[in-house]
Amino acid sequence: MTIITATITTMEVTAMVEGFLLHAILAGCGIAMLAGPLGCVVVWRRMAYFGDTLSHAALMGVALGILAGIDATVGVVATGVAVALLLLALQGQKRLAADTLLGILSHAALSVGLIAISFLDTVRVDLMSYLFGDILAVSDRDLAWIYGGGVVILAALAAIWRPLIALTVHEDTAIAEGVASMRTRLTFMVLIAFTVALAMKLVGVLLITALLIIPAAAARGFARSPEAMAVGAVVAGLIAVGAGLAASVTWDTPSGPSIVAAAAALFALTLAVRGAFSRSTA
Repeated sequence: MTIITATITTMEVTAMVEGFLLHAILAGCGIAMLAGPLGCVVVWRRMAYFGDTLSHAALMGVALGILAGIDATVGVVATGVAVALLLLALQGQKRLAADTLLGILSHAALSVGLIAISFLDTVRVDLMSYLFGDILAVSDRDLAWIYGGGVVILAALAAIWRPLIALTVHEDTAIAEGVASMRTRLTFMVLIAFTVALAMKLVGVLLITALLIIPAAAARGFARSPEAMAVGAVVAGLIAVGAGLAASVTWDTPSGPSIVAAAAALFALTLAVRGAFSRSTA
């Protein structure tokens, strides 16, 4: 009887672990498909610091969501949109450089978020999971958010893709040709805010920007068109997710940092391959 009970328990544990891994893989693949094309635009427009600002503001959104009794994802999206609108308003005044504004907003948002969470005495908040991610805790509801929100994000990105590329290549010319610069930029910022909210459980708010820019940077040297770079970034992101999760399971390392480390290793490999190819064709 004891042997049978032990066997059943082992089977239940195995099934539970496999379920966690399946959720983790599905979540990682969903975020990689979002981060790829969005990350390409972030790299082209040199907006990495903006991604950091939104990710740092996510903690404040978590606290606000808990205080308001709503889903943390909704709180993060609302905070991200508010930060994007505030940044656009401040940039319009042209009194401070964009990087200075981003630096102020980034660190202020992170500090306020950490302070707000510290006051949530009646609610247990796993701060480390929010900072560095906990992909193995992804639920069915999280997957619904990722894939449902992902469809909306990719559809909206497809709608503004051409105007966004035109603004990236030469903003003045694009505006002269009738591109709505403010609306396009705001839409893209809102899409980044949504992606940050969806990716929060995957890699944490401190590492989200890395997942946006590293796969895109890895694909950049091999792409001959914006669309090819976007596809390459998705592929690089999927490889990083797979390798990172495998490393996390094998060596019991944190999943979020493992995925980012795998992406960084892939980027280093692409640099080596490009360097070797350049020397062979010289």
